[in-house]
Order: sequence, then structure tokens, then C-alpha cells
Amino acid sequence: MFLGIDVGGTKTLLAVFDENGQILQQFKFPTPQKYEDFLTELEKALQELRNYQIRACCCAIPGKVDRKNGVGVVYGNLAWHDSPIKDDISRLLGGIDVAVENDANLAGLYEASLYHKQYKKVLYLTIGTGIGDAEIINGVIDPSFADSEAGQTLLDHGGQLVRWEDLASGRALKQRYGRKASEINDPRIWQAYTNDLALGLTELIAIMQPEVIIVGGGVGAHFNKYGDFLTAELKRHEGPMVPIPPIVQAKRPEEAVIYGCYVFLRQKLGV
Repeated sequence: MFLGIDVGGTKTLLAVFDENGQILQQFKFPTPQKYEDFLTELEKALQELRNYQIRACCCAIPGKVDRKNGVGVVYGNLAWHDSPIKDDISRLLGGIDVAVENDANLAGLYEASLYHKQYKKVLYLTIGTGIGDAEIINGVIDPSFADSEAGQTLLDHGGQLVRWEDLASGRALKQRYGRKASEINDPRIWQAYTNDLALGLTELIAIMQPEVIIVGGGVGAHFNKYGDFLTAELKRHEGPMVPIPPIVQAKRPEEAVIYGCYVFLRQKLGV
């Protein structure tokens, strides 16, 4: 059995997978604000899964990872720093191997695996509270971009430098229009939104030159409302040196991270 742990800014999800990638059981709890409290809640949650013989575990975190030492350096929306999360989770699991990776990378890894026969170079974009990205080359996380934080890109907007995720994340969308993505159906709003989304995406396309772009996350779940607007806006900036690739919605826009944990473990173990 494989265990995936998706540590989010508001909730933490645990899922036990069988050898074929089927989820056998899930457990969810609100993510505490203090790291020590998180470990306490995680220990309780693991008791709910004690009947499974876990072979390996992958933990997804929303921030920067020290992969060599299994340390979460920075956690985005969580005020945790330099926490030895690999060793702490391994201890709670009785010493089994634990891998720690950025959540956007894992989501991108899973979504790219669904297109591995069509595309070798995939750009994954997750749009939620912030904006995250992942670059998947030949079915694996590209180590050159493993620590990429595209949402922090500074863009010229109205004569001021503004972070991309402050313009085009789900949080920015709600701040501007007072509604969540799920509550917005006005095409005029979505068209205006895609103008800001395209500002940062054109930069990524020029750098990455991906064969396909997959959009996930909470806002990605509503891609059908703005996908055509986004493609049209990007095509306006297309040139012979920077072609615009196909843009598709993630198959599991809000569950890709936990499934990515399974794919990552299979790759790591070579099974």
C-alpha cells in the first residue's frame, strides 16, 4: 500500500492507494496553524488508517522543499519554516520511507501522466489561492524548474509591478468581484480575468515552450467558463518563435495532488 498526504493551507488529506492506484480509504482534517499541532492531528489521522500495511509515503507541501534533507523550508500560506517533515512523518509511521515534494509538482506529474503518449513537454498550472506551476519533461518533474514559483512573477500592470497571483489567482478573483469562481457566470468577468491570466502565462510559454498546458486547481475546475477567452487572448501574442500550444483542463483539477503522490512513489520505487 502507498500513502499520500496532501498538506494544504486549510485542510490536509490522507489517502491510501493500492498497487493499482485505487484509493482504498481517505481521511481529512483541518490543517492547524502551528506545525506541532499539525503533527498531533496527523498522528490521530494515521490511527484511522492503522489497518493498512503502508509500504511508502509521499507528502505534498505547498512551498519550497529541501529534498536532500526532507525539510519544508517555506509553506506558502502556512507560517511554518524549516520543519523536518520527512523525519517527523517517518517516525509517526514507524520508520518507513517518506518522500517530500511540492504540491504543484505532484499535481502536474499526475496530470501529465494522462497525456504521456501525446506530449513529452508539459506545463501544468494550478490556480487557487495562489498560482503554482510544474514542468514535466518525459514524464518526470524537471529538476531545473522544480522550485519554480511562477505566481511570484512581477508583471507591469497599470504602470506598477504586481505579482501575477495578486492579479489572476482565485483569491484575486474574489477580491475584485466579491464572488468565488464557482459563483461567476458572467462572460464579461471571465474575459477580463483572462487578460490578467494571459499576462503571466505568455511569459511562461516563451520560457518553457511547452507542447501542452494543463490548467488545474480551484479556478481550473471552471475552465469551461473561460478557456476559449484565454486561448483567444494568448493567440493575440503568438509569433513564429513562441507558438501557443493546446490548453486543456485538468482531469482532476482539485484531486491531482494526492494522485500525484502515488505516481511519484511508483517512480521513486521503480515499480
